[in-house]
Amino acid sequence: MLGYTYLLAACLLGATLIGVRALDNGVARLPVMGYTSYEYRCNVTQDLVRMNAEQVVSLGLKDLGYNYINLDACYAESNRSATGQIVAGEHPSRFAFGMPVLTAEIHGLGLKAGMYGSSGWFSCGGDEPGSFQNEVNDVRHWQLDWGFDFVKIVDCGVPFDDIIREGILGKYQRMADAIAQVAQESGRDPLVLSVSSGGDQFPYLWASRLGHSWRIGKNVDPSWSSIADAINTNSFISWASDYYGHNDMDYLQIGQGGLTFEEEKTHFTAWAFLKSPLIINTDLSKISKQDLSILMNDEIIAVNQDPVVGKAVTPFRWGSDPNYWTSDPARPAQYWSGETQNGTVFMLINTFDAPATMFFNLTESPYIRAGRQYSVRDLWAHADVGVAVHNWTVPAVPSHGVVALLLQDAGDEPNGEGPPCARQANQCVSESGTPAA
Repeated sequence: MLGYTYLLAACLLGATLIGVRALDNGVARLPVMGYTSYEYRCNVTQDLVRMNAEQVVSLGLKDLGYNYINLDACYAESNRSATGQIVAGEHPSRFAFGMPVLTAEIHGLGLKAGMYGSSGWFSCGGDEPGSFQNEVNDVRHWQLDWGFDFVKIVDCGVPFDDIIREGILGKYQRMADAIAQVAQESGRDPLVLSVSSGGDQFPYLWASRLGHSWRIGKNVDPSWSSIADAINTNSFISWASDYYGHNDMDYLQIGQGGLTFEEEKTHFTAWAFLKSPLIINTDLSKISKQDLSILMNDEIIAVNQDPVVGKAVTPFRWGSDPNYWTSDPARPAQYWSGETQNGTVFMLINTFDAPATMFFNLTESPYIRAGRQYSVRDLWAHADVGVAVHNWTVPAVPSHGVVALLLQDAGDEPNGEGPPCARQANQCVSESGTPAA
């Protein structure tokens, strides 16, 4: 348990961001939503990418905002061409028609196309060329020759110090400058840059200057321990997400197996409310109706894509140690709240291994006004479930399950409904100084 140490670090790091503005270059104001070919690893083909793009449209995902179709690794030959270009398809049959044809097909569906690259000499697998010292050439190739709109850049194949002579910020700055240069030369929108910086612990401190999302924490797999760990990591830095800059919690693992239905709902809610990019990592031709219902919850997506409020939710109470900010990968913060254009959202996560009743006072959230009552909407039940006065209780929240609520001001609270002060009664007084009973 890191306790106060982690809290102090978070506060100090947060202080360094005061006055710092995320990169506002006209693209990716809101978190990116879409699909990734990562599921197929090195078996990816042009046909598989096209098939999933068509599924995004036919299943109705595009209509909800899933509009990026992104390639991951394993698309390129090991060596560049004689003219220095990255060449698609180690096995020509996998991309037989070429990248411009693929991106044209994606664009023809009303979608956008995403690419993958490395800031070092090689990709993470070591078998594809990276972009170090080829940044402008590669950006021109990806965007102008091939027609891509987005690029995820990983931190692999790192040059020796006596070659690179700069740190991680400098290395990614080269790519960001190349993207800006090509946009200026071509008159096109700049590529959306997603930074995946490997082991760097605090990418939000520098990546907001360069890209629109930055990977936080470890790679996520379809297990509750992995999802809980990611939520725990982001509980201390959720404030770093805002317009044009987002903590990237990794790909959505819904439909992969390994998670219960309740755990998948928690996974999706946390990613959405924390303003992470929502990138689907599964074969959409095989996805179940139940899993699809999670990915298509428009009320949860609306929080992620809110055009008025860019900030993520933040915790107001932990569960395993509710009195302190405690880092616990197995039991992350349980009680969260945040603003939206439509009201205050609450996210309650039962991190324990059995059903539990969850309770909070309304004014534990800084976005709730004292002395007011609030209508309550359950964003998973898609139903209005009552009016909250002073507090709210949810019985029998499933193990590893989530509750997502939207509270909207419903006027002054009724007279005589409990004590005069819901919180801090020892410092709560009338105009004459009489303390609360």
